[in-house]
Amino acid sequence: MTVTMFKSKLHRLRVTEADLYYEGSITIDRELLDAADIRAYEKVQVVNVNNGARLETYTIPGDTGKRTVCLNGPAARLAAEGDQVIVIAYAEMTPEEADGHRPQVVLVDENNDPKRVMSLDATEESAASDGSSLDEDVLIGG
Repeated sequence: MTVTMFKSKLHRLRVTEADLYYEGSITIDRELLDAADIRAYEKVQVVNVNNGARLETYTIPGDTGKRTVCLNGPAARLAAEGDQVIVIAYAEMTPEEADGHRPQVVLVDENNDPKRVMSLDATEESAASDGSSLDEDVLIGG
């Protein structure tokens, strides 16, 4: 038996483009994907904070450092430039793997620059807004 677990996420990315006539997917700056441990072409869920839309697609790595977040194809109808989205990846794990799993979370600023990379610890009671329940808290670039 396996369980589906939250693996990693990019939290509150700002959509920089929407390309209706591209074949489909979401293009995300490669550096952001790497920070969140999300692979190229990995299946992700995209949640639009502005309108509540949810979709499943796969990632395409964008140019490093450009901070591109582009919804492509039909998904372009579900977000506008400037919308905030959360990109979530999941993984199938055995219960034993899940017990030791620590999801990776990347928080970004208004320019999609990563500011914090956190590894969540399921043994903590809850995630406090001050970050006190985070076992690892690394500041990126500053």
